[in-house]
Amino acid sequence: MAVELWDGPRRIPIASESRTTQANVCARSRRVASVEIVHDLAAAEAVWRSLESPNHSATPYQRFDFLAAWQRQVGQRAGRSPFLVIARDDDGRPLGLLPLVLQTALGVRCATFMGGNHSTFNMGLWDREFAAAAIERDLNSLMAMLAARDEADVLMLRCQPTYWGDLQNPLRLLPHQPSTVHCPVRTIEPGATPVSLISYSLRRRLQRKERRLQPLAGYRYHIASDDVDITRLLDWFFQVKQQRMAQQKQPSVFAEPGVQEFIRVACITRLANGGRAIEIHALECDEEVIAIFAGVSDGHRFSMMFNTYTMSQNAKFSPGLILIREIIDHFADQNYRAFDLGPGSYDYKLLFCQDHEPIFDSFIPLSMRGRLAVGAIFAVNEAKRLVKRNPALLDLTQNLRSRFRSAKTSQTTSLVFFTSTLLQSVGA
Repeated sequence: MAVELWDGPRRIPIASESRTTQANVCARSRRVASVEIVHDLAAAEAVWRSLESPNHSATPYQRFDFLAAWQRQVGQRAGRSPFLVIARDDDGRPLGLLPLVLQTALGVRCATFMGGNHSTFNMGLWDREFAAAAIERDLNSLMAMLAARDEADVLMLRCQPTYWGDLQNPLRLLPHQPSTVHCPVRTIEPGATPVSLISYSLRRRLQRKERRLQPLAGYRYHIASDDVDITRLLDWFFQVKQQRMAQQKQPSVFAEPGVQEFIRVACITRLANGGRAIEIHALECDEEVIAIFAGVSDGHRFSMMFNTYTMSQNAKFSPGLILIREIIDHFADQNYRAFDLGPGSYDYKLLFCQDHEPIFDSFIPLSMRGRLAVGAIFAVNEAKRLVKRNPALLDLTQNLRSRFRSAKTSQTTSLVFFTSTLLQSVGA
């Protein structure tokens, strides 16, 4: 059977009908010589961590400590098993690792990035030399070898950055399409001044608001540094976030099985550099927590994950915006080069981040069943674009997603997974 990649409606064959020809295509690759699939986190940990060093390219969302916590607390409970794809060269040296999970829905074996909706950016972990020099043939060979293993029907690779830092994302060489979500980003130029980071008018407006908070006893901005502080802030966050989501009549992702445990583990986990897998920034006083933002960083870029702010009267002084200003100034002082507030072009994000991160999706069929699934995925993506432009449809879709989240019976597990995956695609 031919292996085909899809780019929107186009089909691009990358191997002939026979497995022998597939092997010949692989042999012609000068870079990727073999593919290993690992189904156990511990078995892949050494290779995984080796690809996190400075001479490799990866986002902080693909760190072992971050994704291992997600898989053990969330992925495993949802029936998703590790599907870790390791590409090696002729000498057996790892060139890259795709941190995926596998779940079968309606007979289709779907491999997706580990981390679910909690990973803003999805990417492989790559050897820098390979990422810089990779060509289309390298990635086609990798896909052909993966298809020959016959362990998955389709790769659903969403929310991938085109570049990370100064390097291309090698998966960009595969057929792809623009994502239906966008991520505002703020580039921090070397030597940036406060006004070049945040406009003078916005700074003055926030300073006027902050003057109403500064008289509060113990008013401060800080980064949670010890476990007790982290636990206290998370206890407050989960309580207030639930209240806010209920107020908005929206389901909370933090109420899903294992999510709070995952967040707690990742926030507590120390990295080799002394930081945390998820870092919490807070604005508070002695009487209450006023606002928090939490995210991940890699020494060059900080990416927001989740946030909320007080339900008290102090909310009217825009504490969330004040906290964003503090965070941007902090990372500019640390010589970071970029800052983002996560996907979604909300007005408050555009106040600070005027540029957009180019994000793309790839849907790669590895079997006949995979081709049928990809056809459905493209149809759903088109529906998603329509829904995004129609508030009434968006409300309906979110209500349906909420109902599917509450489905518990084992008889409908696969149906719920597959349908809710499509609904998430439409309404996320």
